[in-house]
Amino acid sequence: MEWTPAPVDTSSVRLPPNIQKLVERLAENAHDRWAARRMSEGWRFGPSRSDDLLTHPSLVPYPDLPEQEKDYDRELATETIKAVLTLGYRIVPPED
Repeated sequence: MEWTPAPVDTSSVRLPPNIQKLVERLAENAHDRWAARRMSEGWRFGPSRSDDLLTHPSLVPYPDLPEQEKDYDRELATETIKAVLTLGYRIVPPED
């Protein structure tokens, strides 16, 4: 099977600075969802990834992740928000 990914083109979207808090919260949520699923499948923290032992070094709270791992989750959150905006939706921050 041949397949070429075709994500929404978000190259022209610039996120306003006040959206960074949302990006960080969504990144943390993405990590927590991933970790919860892994744990429900029997995975646990380990110093290295082992598919045989079901261990993974990223099964830690989001604040404890290395910045490189957080950046992966941040990119996912950022691109999701940009796709939402590109598709014509609006994001309205809650009133404080």
